[in-house]
Amino acid sequence: MDFVGSHILSVDQFDRGDVELVFRVADRMEPFAARQKITRVLEGAILSNMFFEPSTRTRVSFGSAFNLLGGEVRETTDIKVSAISKGESLYDSARVLSGYSDVIAMRHPEAGSVAEFARASRVPVINGGDGPNEHPSQALLDLYTIRKEMAARGATIDGLRIALVGDLKFGRAVHSLCKLLGRFNGIHFNLVSPPELTAPDDIVDALKSARHSVNELFRLEDGIRDVDILYVTRTQEERFPSQEEADRYRGLFHVNQHIYTEFCEPNTVIMHPLPRDSRTIANELDHDLDQNPNLAIFRQTDNGVLVRMALFAMVLDVVDQVERSARDVNWYTAKRDPGRT
Repeated sequence: MDFVGSHILSVDQFDRGDVELVFRVADRMEPFAARQKITRVLEGAILSNMFFEPSTRTRVSFGSAFNLLGGEVRETTDIKVSAISKGESLYDSARVLSGYSDVIAMRHPEAGSVAEFARASRVPVINGGDGPNEHPSQALLDLYTIRKEMAARGATIDGLRIALVGDLKFGRAVHSLCKLLGRFNGIHFNLVSPPELTAPDDIVDALKSARHSVNELFRLEDGIRDVDILYVTRTQEERFPSQEEADRYRGLFHVNQHIYTEFCEPNTVIMHPLPRDSRTIANELDHDLDQNPNLAIFRQTDNGVLVRMALFAMVLDVVDQVERSARDVNWYTAKRDPGRT
């Protein structure tokens, strides 16, 4: 893949070499995300964050990543405050906004909408999630987290044993992650969901065609034994035709410390794309796991900044300039004082 000037719309764009290249660049971003160094390599550049669905981590981490490279961020966070609410087409919006920007990160509730927007854009567009379809940067940060967690145990992604639990039908992060994992070798998938919320057939068929081991399971305790990674996701209530139907699936797969201790291996890493639904009716990942050292959900969010910095640097062709413009941080930062709270 030629990253320079390219849209990032789907994980289908990435082969294994592309993924590994993104990860090598992400590794180089650690001193800047940790506030050990400053770089102004994107000084004067503008990111337009166009988020037409609710978002906290994705939107803020895209903005933070761009700021950490020296760029500026402009945000639109609701269709109601955009010209789209007045009937403007995605084509017209893209032509206009790309004239104001150097790169655009976009989230939209309809599958395929970000790709439609990108076709009219004059600058690179990065997909921040398009309905139930894909979430490529989330999949990259999830896989980057898996790589780091496995490396700490002296292992690699090849041969990984992973359980993906919850709403696998509408969970776009799961869809994209499965596709990326499919680029590696000998992955063992336990896909654990209610029968009505199984992973899409095309994703399951592609994994089987690539000779990965795929087990579709409907009981939590059957799916989370003997795995390296336990990846839990919430019920995607916004994708259901009614709140009542979504509520039928809340809390069906509830993981707490007792369940983890009884059924998981002692070093199983716990992941979640967040937000975790902590309401009593759902609580798919209990807060009694917060002190478990294998809970990696906040390491995931930190890694999201590194991966998104890497994507911006690669798309805007400044990877080799980042270190050359680096200087020391001149303010107090708690990131360098972990003992103080």
